[in-house]
Amino acid sequence: MTYLFLQQYWWFLVSLLGALLVFLMFVQGANSLVFSLGHTAEERRLVMNSTGRKWELTFTTLVTFGGAFFASFPLFYSTSFGGAYWLWMIILFSFVLQAVSYEFQNKLGNLLGTRTFQSFLVLNGIVGPLLLGGAVATFFNGSNFVIEKQNLVEGFQPVISHWANASCGLDALLDPWNLVFALAVFFLARVLGTLYVINNVDNEAIRNRGRQRLVGSTIPFLLLFVPFLVRTLMKAGYAYDPATGMIFMESQKYLHNLVDMWYLAIVLLVGVGCLLYAIVRTAWSKSYIKGIWPAGIGVVLVVLVLLLTAGWNNTAYYPSNIDLQASLTIENSSSSEFTLRTMAYVSLLIPFVLAYIAYAWYSLDKKKITLDELRESDHTY
Repeated sequence: MTYLFLQQYWWFLVSLLGALLVFLMFVQGANSLVFSLGHTAEERRLVMNSTGRKWELTFTTLVTFGGAFFASFPLFYSTSFGGAYWLWMIILFSFVLQAVSYEFQNKLGNLLGTRTFQSFLVLNGIVGPLLLGGAVATFFNGSNFVIEKQNLVEGFQPVISHWANASCGLDALLDPWNLVFALAVFFLARVLGTLYVINNVDNEAIRNRGRQRLVGSTIPFLLLFVPFLVRTLMKAGYAYDPATGMIFMESQKYLHNLVDMWYLAIVLLVGVGCLLYAIVRTAWSKSYIKGIWPAGIGVVLVVLVLLLTAGWNNTAYYPSNIDLQASLTIENSSSSEFTLRTMAYVSLLIPFVLAYIAYAWYSLDKKKITLDELRESDHTY
């Protein structure tokens, strides 16, 4: 295992975690539709108890995603999580608010009222996907940061990366194309959330409304994502010379990446096909309720390809719009070879963790959620 192989391997793992995180945001998508899918208090409890069984997976994956970035590419972690801290703090706060809302909305002595906490869940369902989508879009459109590694030898100012303005990351949403992608992720989360509720909640009224909302979320998602993808493939990208480390702009860089790594282009097409199949079949067939599975596979594949395209094939995955040479690549921002090699051995345990998650998911979903179950259960949200 060469150093470069380890860097590419860990970028793959980080990208896979990012792809899984986008899929698991069906929890946020369903929460944003709780008042639309559930017209009565009992119907809303059905939706929230459905997503309430999975919200820990989303939050855990978000934390693991950040931890993996910290361990494998610490310069990105210090630059983005440290410089753009308002962006990430708002994301984390919305997830903490989500956890509190699930647990306290129906507790005795709830002074704020059930509907207030349900509104907090809707807020998390909107803010989480929007800000995460805006953060991911900066991998293709750049961010406003500066890196000065010489500060390491200066005792008075040892900080090597800082944001170039006072927005601390919120300026990402001022870029129109970042906002386009952020909105696309938001509507994608609603698509996934709707598919999950249709599969998990045994209530005909909710399923019928879900199929209507599915179409209403799919159309804006496609209208936003397709132009973003086409524009990204056609625009100049951030490339670097592996021999010198010099970063430069290359015309149609991301399109060249898909051509050079043709296998990723095939995976991208398969992912898109799986997602569209799930949407079309669920919308047209009242008897089909398993759309979340092909859609989930499709979303993981598409997001994985996008993130790999942003980092592999001599591409700067975190470009700086202030100083081009400060842009981050998997080579100039990674941990030491010893660290990556040691963690690579530990990563062999990942399949066992995924197997446990799959088993836990299966155990929770063996029986669809019904109103009778909520009335008889000792623990409900």
